[in-house]
Amino acid sequence: MALDLGTVIGAYRIESAIGAGGMGEVYRATDTRLNRPVALKFLLRSVEGDEARHRFQREVSALSALNHPHIVTAHEAGS
Repeated sequence: MALDLGTVIGAYRIESAIGAGGMGEVYRATDTRLNRPVALKFLLRSVEGDEARHRFQREVSALSALNHPHIVTAHEAGS
């Protein structure tokens, strides 16, 4: 995993690595504004590009449309 523990990105502080897949890496972080745990997903450098960003945006849009207690809620997407 590429990010060091304690790294701050915007309002989020990296706490630990959760996992990695073919498209990205996922980290447990703390939202320092609201003091809540969050998961942050980052695209791998090897899959960066317009097509990967569009695919990632579709994933976030689909996720944000779901409402279920066992499915994470998407609160933000950006670059």
